[in-house]
Amino acid sequence: MASVAGRPPNQFSPPPLRRPSSTPSTIHHCKLPFTLPTSSSSPPPAWRPKRRTTKPAKTAEEERKEEVNRKIASRKAISVILRREATKAVIEKKKGISSRRLLPRTVLEALEERITALRWESALTVFDLLREQLWYRPFAGVYIKLIVMLGKCKQPEKARELFQLMIDEGCDVSRETFTALLSSYSRSGLFDEAFSLLEEMKNTRDCRPDVQTYSILIKSCLQLFAFDKVQMLLSDMESQGIKPNTVTYNTLLDAYGKAEMYAEMESLLAKMLMQHHCQPDAWTMNSTMSAFGCIGQIELMEKCYEKFQAAGIQPTIRTFNILLNSYGKSENFGKMSAVMEYMQRYHHSWTSVTYNVVIDAFGKAGDLKQMEYLFRLMQSERIKPNCVTFCSLVRAYGRANKAEKIEAVLRFIKNSDVMLDRVFFNCLMDAYGRMERFDEMKEVLGFMESKGCRDVNLTRDY
Repeated sequence: MASVAGRPPNQFSPPPLRRPSSTPSTIHHCKLPFTLPTSSSSPPPAWRPKRRTTKPAKTAEEERKEEVNRKIASRKAISVILRREATKAVIEKKKGISSRRLLPRTVLEALEERITALRWESALTVFDLLREQLWYRPFAGVYIKLIVMLGKCKQPEKARELFQLMIDEGCDVSRETFTALLSSYSRSGLFDEAFSLLEEMKNTRDCRPDVQTYSILIKSCLQLFAFDKVQMLLSDMESQGIKPNTVTYNTLLDAYGKAEMYAEMESLLAKMLMQHHCQPDAWTMNSTMSAFGCIGQIELMEKCYEKFQAAGIQPTIRTFNILLNSYGKSENFGKMSAVMEYMQRYHHSWTSVTYNVVIDAFGKAGDLKQMEYLFRLMQSERIKPNCVTFCSLVRAYGRANKAEKIEAVLRFIKNSDVMLDRVFFNCLMDAYGRMERFDEMKEVLGFMESKGCRDVNLTRDY
């Protein structure tokens, strides 16, 4: 594909993008806020180390006792390791003779791992095993973690069952447990149940909703663009004497920007600046910049960046990603390269999102050489490419009619553990369709089924 018109031949030569190493040669320019002591200085007398005194030689009896103690400690360590391995085996198989005497630490670690990975079915199984232990005592904190996880997994009924089980086991109901259950309802779009629970919280002593409760419910309403419910919640907060905090305003700003409601966003930002209890932060700056950058209003985005920076708000890695993405979409590669050089100069480490943004930008511009250079740099920095990365590569090669390059990408994917989704396969089908390679399009369907991707029929109709 032809490169962008009006671009000098060497304008996009690959910059020497390298992460700063931890060697002393890279930090000698930094000025430390304190003075290190010189070699001639000595510590105060009170801090001087005591001289070592010569210990008397050990007797044979003492050495024999130490050897016995070492052997006992070694046997105990081996016993603990074997018990931990046996506990893990019981957890995986869900059976065993001594399943009621498992090690607490191993069971709790297994439960935490499954909660973090959002494996709700396996987490509930381990929780049932936890409740069977002789040492088990009900704890509300575990229930709150499980209810929040079930909310993220869109399992509100299971969350309600756990909430009731927590009450049956004698745990005190608190604002945190109510908020976790309310979050579970609102994430699944069950707003009638969520608002009913909110009213129940208002009438329950020591469980009245706070700003966090309202912020969670507002965020769920905004995800479904239910702005009428949001206004009702804001009015309810005012009547209850609860003031929105920075998180509440940032959530509203981000939603207004995505919905292209710029008048409301500007009004809300002005209201936020007038209040002293919630000052704008980096999230506020990023939400505002992203809103203007997505619609190509580069000048407004840059003015927002300058005003927030003048107010003392420092940019984050997400700020630079927004700038790179906005400049890339508007094909302003000069400013895009300037941001990349700034990040390198001030040692802002690149993330997978940063690489995906710049790879996609140069791919859309048809600069395959720069795109491939950045992809190799991403691998050399040991940042794992994901599905978004491969979508950008396949789209760029499809536009440039480079079927052999797409085959190389597929070979790379087969030798990796990347989880592919339907978006990638649709990009692959589109790339082969552009090149009129219909046999390869049929192979994509088989490859899709081998990777375990769902909704094959939707891609089949592509």
